[in-house]
Amino acid sequence: MRQIEIDGLTFERFIDYEQIQKRIRLIGIDISMKYEGKNPVFVGVLNGCFMFMADLMKEIHIPCELSFVKLASYQGTEQSQINQLFGVGIDLTGRDVVIVEDIVDSGNSLKHTIAALEELNVASIAVCALLLKPDCLQYEFDNIMYVGFEIDKEFVVGYGLDYKGQCRNLADIYKHK
Repeated sequence: MRQIEIDGLTFERFIDYEQIQKRIRLIGIDISMKYEGKNPVFVGVLNGCFMFMADLMKEIHIPCELSFVKLASYQGTEQSQINQLFGVGIDLTGRDVVIVEDIVDSGNSLKHTIAALEELNVASIAVCALLLKPDCLQYEFDNIMYVGFEIDKEFVVGYGLDYKGQCRNLADIYKHK
C-alpha cells in the first residue's frame, strides 16, 4: 500500500516497516549496553506506543521490567490539560526508568509524564521515542536519549499512530500529502 485515504485525507507511505525494524534493533543494542546490570523499567505511554514498545522489547537483551501508563486529561479553554498518570503498577523508587513514546511533538505530554514519574523518586529517566519533531518542541529536554527518526512537522499515521482512532494497525508510517 503506497497510499491510504481516511476521511477524505490522503496519506503516502513515509517510513516502511523494514526501516523501522532496523532502527529499533540499533536502539535495542544501545539501551542493552547502557543499562546492563541495572534492571531498568520501561514505561510505555499508551495508546500510541504499543507497536513500538512490543518491537523494542524484543531487541532488549538484559533483565528489565515493563509497564504501561495512560495520561488522563481534561479539556481546558485552549488545549487539553494533562492532570494525571494512570497505570504504573510498579514501585519505581530508586529505579532507572525508560519512557517509551511513539512520538514527541510539542513535548506537553512528555513534560507531564516526566514530572509524574519524578514524584515517584526514580533514580533516572531516559526517553526513547520512535519519532521526534524537533521543530515542534515547546520545552527543552535533556533526557531524550533514543530517537528512531526525526521528522518535520508531518502529520503521520500508522505503526501505533492514529487519526480519529484509525490506522494504528498499519505496519508502515504514512504522512499526509
